[in-house]
Amino acid sequence: MHWLVKVDKFLAGIAHGCGVVATLTLILMLSNVALNVIMRYVFNDVSIGLQELEWHLFSVCFLLGVPYAMRKDGHVRVDIIYESCTDRVKAHINLWGALLLAIPIYLLIIYYGYFFAMEAYELGEGSGDPGGLPYRWIVKSMITISGIFALLGSLSMVSYALRVLILNESYIKEEKEQII
Repeated sequence: MHWLVKVDKFLAGIAHGCGVVATLTLILMLSNVALNVIMRYVFNDVSIGLQELEWHLFSVCFLLGVPYAMRKDGHVRVDIIYESCTDRVKAHINLWGALLLAIPIYLLIIYYGYFFAMEAYELGEGSGDPGGLPYRWIVKSMITISGIFALLGSLSMVSYALRVLILNESYIKEEKEQII
């Protein structure tokens, strides 16, 4: 097996793992919302912490869904033009788009996200609401973590494009698979 295929499969596995975590987080978020609704309308009780947990879980779901979407070609693009291109042109679009746009942006997100989370950690930032969640740095650190995974997702786009360009493979629409 060519080294490029091994690297690509490794990066695809990381993206798939992000998809699994995003899916599980979505299930947790939906369960949390259902619990909040039951508590509010059945028991007439409200938990600020559980309400804040909803957006924390949504953040994780969204941020870790990005690398998976990139690997599965589910990100936003002008598909009218892209779909009519040859595999080599698609590979060049993905290669140069990742190298010139995605990777530099994710490096900036990682860099600034780190300081954003560190500032929240140093300040001991928590919710301003009574009964809210402490340790806001945890959810803010997900910006940096997801930036790292999205960077790896961009490298996955590069490795797949290189497989098409160097090894003359073709872009194959993968079957819609279940994440978990």
